[in-house]
Amino acid sequence: MTQTLAVGGILLLLVLTATSEARAQNDDYRIGSEDVLQISVWRDDGMSRTVPVRPDGMISLPLINDVRAVGLTPIELREVLMKKLADYLPTPEVSVIVTEIRSFKVSVMGEVKSPQRYDLKSWTTVLDVLAMAGGFTQFAARSKVSVLRREGTTTRHIPFNYPRVIAGQEEDFYLRPGDKVVVP
Repeated sequence: MTQTLAVGGILLLLVLTATSEARAQNDDYRIGSEDVLQISVWRDDGMSRTVPVRPDGMISLPLINDVRAVGLTPIELREVLMKKLADYLPTPEVSVIVTEIRSFKVSVMGEVKSPQRYDLKSWTTVLDVLAMAGGFTQFAARSKVSVLRREGTTTRHIPFNYPRVIAGQEEDFYLRPGDKVVVP
């Protein structure tokens, strides 16, 4: 979004990117437990390998042993690995590719036709996951759906009013790994 502003006879063109930058940061994939990563070290086949992210959030590689991967983007993990490998290799070049996403799980419970835990492969909205669950039962309180999201040591309740979203009065939103959709 751009905005033109006149200050003392001088026209300034302001480019408003804070919102799009914040959105981009939130949209970057974060590595999770059980994901599978392909680590490639240029000109070093002995270091290159496919590794699972363990339940404790770590991966294991020769020379550098355990490295925390959970919560990092692939680019952030790449930087960590390059820094650790610099002690053993001159100017290491590393690539990190998420080959299997296994950590993006959400649960749908309550008055839906198929309540269960769903393994997702990409960003999914509340409406999408409700459709995956087969829709509502006849007893569902559609205006009182709630998304439970862990934030540190607390759980945040995010209301989701299905009739208002369908009517375009409220926005559908993307779920995060570990979210629980509760339909009373």
